[in-house]
Amino acid sequence: MQIKGDIYLGILLGLLFVGCNPSASTTTDPKAQAVVDSAIARSNLHLLANAEASFDFRDRSYGYKMKENQFEYTRLYIDSTGTETYDVLTNSGFTRYINGEVQELVAERQNAYANSVNSVIYFAFLPYRLNDASVIKNYLDKVKVLDKEYHKIQVTFRQEGGGEDFEDVFIYWFDSEDYSMDYFAYEYQTNGGGIRFREATNPRNINSIQIQDYINYKPKPGVEFKLSEIDRYYQQGKLEKLSDIDLKNLNVKLNNN
Repeated sequence: MQIKGDIYLGILLGLLFVGCNPSASTTTDPKAQAVVDSAIARSNLHLLANAEASFDFRDRSYGYKMKENQFEYTRLYIDSTGTETYDVLTNSGFTRYINGEVQELVAERQNAYANSVNSVIYFAFLPYRLNDASVIKNYLDKVKVLDKEYHKIQVTFRQEGGGEDFEDVFIYWFDSEDYSMDYFAYEYQTNGGGIRFREATNPRNINSIQIQDYINYKPKPGVEFKLSEIDRYYQQGKLEKLSDIDLKNLNVKLNNN
């Protein structure tokens, strides 16, 4: 069963690519826009506008295809009993197959699965998606993190086109010299809410595109602070490691036609 019409658009419109030209982004802060554009250019992530990619994340395999703003994101999982679950998210909607058969799902489950697939792809290819049309970027400050200077950029989302999580707030730290995205943090509202901080690791070039992994942190028990202060608390050792965000068996194919 596919999600179509207003239900699908209300959930994903703001999270999916809206064109491949940075000028499609809406922002009130040209300085922040310039930093993000430089970061995308240095990592060649704009090449994903016409490309295919695949990777494994934890126990699932993901696929990505994009051409002329038509996308297909897939996720494959085989459990211990040999049951194969295959999810497909496209411009037209979401479909789940189990052992090759289309599943009839209630809207709530469809939405959750679609958002889950989209979220993994979104984070895997940051900062490219920071030029989506629903994104609002603001330049906060130039700061030091572990004696290195960074542009500190806040990202929020317009309610119209911003998806279910439009109230989430992100902060990104871009190296002031080479514009690498070395850290990002976010505050989310779902499932009781919380704050996360990610430190980039293992940057590598896959067919000219730079991809990286992350160490995922959360505040230590009893430690509370505003999202905007998280870089200071990170340097004070008041965050604890939650998980590793590692992309395995990563492949990228650029389509030049």
